[in-house]
Amino acid sequence: MHLSPIDYATASDEIRAEHDRELGLRGRMTNMKRILLHSPAAHRIYAEWFTLRDLLKPTLDDRAIWLFSKAIAETMRAEIPVTFFRRALIDNGLDPDAIKPSADETLLIEFARATAADANTVSNETWAALKARYDETLLVNLVAFAGIMVATCVFTNAVRVELDPELEKYRKR
Repeated sequence: MHLSPIDYATASDEIRAEHDRELGLRGRMTNMKRILLHSPAAHRIYAEWFTLRDLLKPTLDDRAIWLFSKAIAETMRAEIPVTFFRRALIDNGLDPDAIKPSADETLLIEFARATAADANTVSNETWAALKARYDETLLVNLVAFAGIMVATCVFTNAVRVELDPELEKYRKR
């Protein structure tokens, strides 16, 4: 790990307040969040992932969002996010290595992989299929959500954030 997590006991009031707000909202503090908290602003920006996820949920169910996110993380070889979404799938009775995606999920996975690999390569066919299924507001939120997923992968990879102990059993072997 290249950057250290905050030490709550010696952290500033602003950092402790952001830490406590996060615990109140989500009930847990990950290694990535403990590092991001050196900058409460950076932490809040990355936490907008949850806001965008909630905006997607009326149209996309959890499984579709998890598969989309996992596809980005796999493309970017980001072990922490991959393992996070493996846990979500496994804890909901799904085998992440044996899921048969629906047609909509397949399209989302294709879009996720292209976006994560090189957003310039998202094909016109993929865009046409997305526009046939979803309105522009959802597509804006989906691209923004993908951007935060990419940023999360960049952060965890660049900093070499350690895998949270509770994720260890979900790690792909």
